[in-house]
Amino acid sequence: MPVDMYNQSIFLVLKAAYLYYIENLSQNEIAQRLKISITTVSRLLKKAKEEKIVEFVIRDPYVECIHLEQGLKETFGLKDVVIAPGVQNGREDAIVDEKDEESVKKLVALEGARYLQRIIKDNDVLGITWGSTIYHLINYLNPAQKVGATFVTLHGSIAFCDSELDVRTLVTRISKAFSGTNYPLLTEALMSSKQTADIIKQEKNIQKVYQKFDEINIAITGTGSFYPELCSVLAKPEFMTEEELKKLQEKNVVGDIALRFIDRDGNECETDLRDRMISIDLDKYKKIDTKITIASGSQKAQTILSELKGKLIDVLIVDYELGMEIMGLKKLEGE
Repeated sequence: MPVDMYNQSIFLVLKAAYLYYIENLSQNEIAQRLKISITTVSRLLKKAKEEKIVEFVIRDPYVECIHLEQGLKETFGLKDVVIAPGVQNGREDAIVDEKDEESVKKLVALEGARYLQRIIKDNDVLGITWGSTIYHLINYLNPAQKVGATFVTLHGSIAFCDSELDVRTLVTRISKAFSGTNYPLLTEALMSSKQTADIIKQEKNIQKVYQKFDEINIAITGTGSFYPELCSVLAKPEFMTEEELKKLQEKNVVGDIALRFIDRDGNECETDLRDRMISIDLDKYKKIDTKITIASGSQKAQTILSELKGKLIDVLIVDYELGMEIMGLKKLEGE
């Protein structure tokens, strides 16, 4: 700092900065201690930054998360992106080990819970899907935040899944967490035929939920992956037959969202499963104003990329490794 008779005392700048950033004193407390005005304290703190007496550093891997967030947002035209930080290749400064899939999932779910609490407001109507990531997200919600919102199941129940992960259980829990109301689909998701599905959709309680689909302005979904590995629980024989799975694979299925099976371009696979499913139509789902997808694990990269191509995601909340894998696949496609 050059010597200038009109400059503030260098020591006073240093002292104010130390008291504020190290001792955590308020500007009012500093003013009283140094016998100066609050306005002068503010000028001293500004001077400390201008003269680099105080510098702010965001350490790796956190800066990398910001760069990745910006890259995903710009590349895919997303409303928002959240990257769960510190999950990189066993680094000492990592928050969790990327190999610990459950810890990574919980970290992403925590980011999802905090994001939802930032944006939710009275009179919102939220669509909810089933799954362990949504289960963990609800566990992390702050029960003190009360919002007059409505919560709707986006699909019916999956008969063989753990009751804690069932969409009806989850929609009840999340509505209680916010003190809102809920509309569950009181039926299984997959019917034996289109005719049966059509009859079920005419039931009064089911119709009421389907009408709510038109009011949904926020969707919170996980995603299942069928490619490059069959990671989705829906690929199990308890849900679909080998023949049904084979037909989906012939249609180049890569994953599922809200129990709708999509191909590499994000279009719904044309099999009879589409007409037999008690779930929000994909075209209606696309019209939801804020579609939030929460996912972890690099094996889901192709599925997420396909959903992005199909305009099925507005807000993406993922771990660092998954985000990097998505960008890597996108780059390969462009070459």
